[in-house]
Amino acid sequence: MHRALARYVMSPADLITAVMMVILITIVWTLAVPAVCELWVYMMDYGMTHLPFHGQLHITTHHIVSFLRFRVPYPSIEPILPDAQIWRITGLITLLVFIGTFFMPSQWIPVTYLLRGILFVQATALVYFALIPAEFPHTPDSYLEGLMSSGLALISILPLLFGLTFFIFQFSMPQKVLLTFMTMGHLVLFFPLQILLQGLILQKTVLFMPMLYIVFGMPLDVLIIIAFYAWGMTWNFRALEARAAR
Repeated sequence: MHRALARYVMSPADLITAVMMVILITIVWTLAVPAVCELWVYMMDYGMTHLPFHGQLHITTHHIVSFLRFRVPYPSIEPILPDAQIWRITGLITLLVFIGTFFMPSQWIPVTYLLRGILFVQATALVYFALIPAEFPHTPDSYLEGLMSSGLALISILPLLFGLTFFIFQFSMPQKVLLTFMTMGHLVLFFPLQILLQGLILQKTVLFMPMLYIVFGMPLDVLIIIAFYAWGMTWNFRALEARAAR
């Protein structure tokens, strides 16, 4: 029977273990944040040096308490509105891909509707920039800085998320720790690469900012967490098996 249909009773020991793990992992992460941010500074500085970037690396300094300070880097890019050529090319590609979705195999229906959803977001951006481009209120700087800060916050609450949804199950302690640190480690390496790639796109034009924000921004990061969680939930309940054996 699927685990979602099985009856599960959490013991007080499971609850105490989950709470203690959330606290300990959060403390370890908090102490590691300055080093992680310095890694991000190095990665983004290296990327902007070796990639065709036309911006500069900006760094904002934050502190939780007086002795815990960290630096959050992000590319600073001049906002460029789409010119007529970029608008027409983007509009043509959007239209062609939309037409192409009607020729996709029937077994690809989920992919078809996902593509159409992405195309709808880009189509609304095309309409907006065709009518009132000068009123677009966002800049690449503010967007990328916000995405980087949101990413840091997302990793910071990950132990709590797993504490509520994964630690409460009777997996072994190594399994719980492994999944948590694998997910956090993946996001630590993923965020600066995500920022660099989006920065390369946005330095051409802000026409793609709505699609990057709605589709390939924080929603993509959340899907990564869901993917790791779903993978972890396929593991065996080793602690439960050991209790049954005894």
